[in-house]
Amino acid sequence: MSGEVREGVELTHLDGPLSEATGGTKRDLVEHLDAVADRILPELRDRPLSVVRVRPGQAPFMQKNLPRYAPPWVERVARRTQAGKEVVYPLCQDRRTLLWFANQRAVEYHPALSDGPTQDRLVVDLDPPEGAPFAVVVRAARLVERTLTAAGLAGAVKTSGAKGLHVVVPVEPLPVEDAAAATRALAARAERLDPVLATTEFVRAERGGRVFLDATRAGGATLVAAYSPRARPGLPVSVPVAWEDLERVRPGEATATTAAALLGGADPWRDLMPAPSPVPADVLEEGRAIPVARVRAMHEGKRRAAERRRAQGDEPVS
Repeated sequence: MSGEVREGVELTHLDGPLSEATGGTKRDLVEHLDAVADRILPELRDRPLSVVRVRPGQAPFMQKNLPRYAPPWVERVARRTQAGKEVVYPLCQDRRTLLWFANQRAVEYHPALSDGPTQDRLVVDLDPPEGAPFAVVVRAARLVERTLTAAGLAGAVKTSGAKGLHVVVPVEPLPVEDAAAATRALAARAERLDPVLATTEFVRAERGGRVFLDATRAGGATLVAAYSPRARPGLPVSVPVAWEDLERVRPGEATATTAAALLGGADPWRDLMPAPSPVPADVLEEGRAIPVARVRAMHEGKRRAAERRRAQGDEPVS
């Protein structure tokens, strides 16, 4: 059994395969996370954490509840869901905890955007349609960049580690509901710049081959952290990108075995992140008038179902 001890954490089976879903070894994961610990930990500290774990012979799975067998020194926080269920989330506060998670084959790290009544960053998640070249999502990111500039805001961009991009906008703390509204407004404004390229349509079947500008990340919603690997073939890593370099990005270049060397000793996520700005009143006003995407999709689904029933003669027209 290959193993060693770091920070008092026993690391086991390091040279065995990580999982069929990712390839690579457990050592690849551990070495990457240890190499970027000082850069990923600021993204994780004090935020309820969900992780994606892998095991040989199993599909990757999301884990929110901290396992009962977790050591007592792993900090945790209990939160209740809207359904009233208690979830005990871990807090990844230090290198020792990060290494413990790595030993548990936790590949992806998804901290919550907020753990309270306020939020200090907005997120637009750009998801390209199936089979589209990466250049398409880059073009959509430029729409978001133009929208931010016009609103007097600025953001940093990173690869998702999958096929998309994340634009993160630091703002002066504001109520979670206002952060959600502002994000909806920014996405809608970007969509209006080129509705043939981009859409805010929540229902996948209605996107028509366009890049989805996901404006639903707010409050307890999570976002994969910068420098986190993804549980995908080759273990790609979510890495920051300077806006001026966006057209030169090659998705998949940064992986758990290459990212640390590509980064060197730099922390581009820290260095590229603008200072927080206040959200303009007109952005908030516009966003408050835009229905929440999931609620809008639910009502639209109900409306279409009723239309189908009427067309089949199962429901009278009122």
